[in-house]
Amino acid sequence: MDNPENVAEHSLRAAQLGYILAKMEQFEDPHKISSLMIFHELEECRYGDIDKLSNRYLAQDKQAAVKEQTQNLGLLGEDLFSLWNEVEQSDTKAGKIAQDADKLELSITAREFMEKGYKEAVEWFEKTGEVLTTGSAKALHSELRNADPTEWWKGLKKFD
Repeated sequence: MDNPENVAEHSLRAAQLGYILAKMEQFEDPHKISSLMIFHELEECRYGDIDKLSNRYLAQDKQAAVKEQTQNLGLLGEDLFSLWNEVEQSDTKAGKIAQDADKLELSITAREFMEKGYKEAVEWFEKTGEVLTTGSAKALHSELRNADPTEWWKGLKKFD
């Protein structure tokens, strides 16, 4: 696959989607969701983004990785761990919205790859949509099905 997405690109777009979903879900603090999303992949700074196949064979302790990263930061470290953990546990409204932002961002990436002709991305798109929990994320995923990810830039350049 040419030009796969990196963690920074994913985290930025997920943070933006988190804010949007929070607004759509009328969550009282959309900035919190964006903050959750900025730190939701913190463990990947230690061991990378492990694909699903490799994940079957490699043992990883996400919590240990994040605790090790944040342990020497005092109260700030505790705060960062708490942000990460809220997404990981997803047992609060904020955690659920954040999980949906993460999955919706993956759906957008899959939709972009589908547009490029990667037929394997169709299953990725469909499976990601099945795990969404908020009505807003489900509605946006449904809209993605027929959206053209390249439409936004068509016609921007004027030729003389």
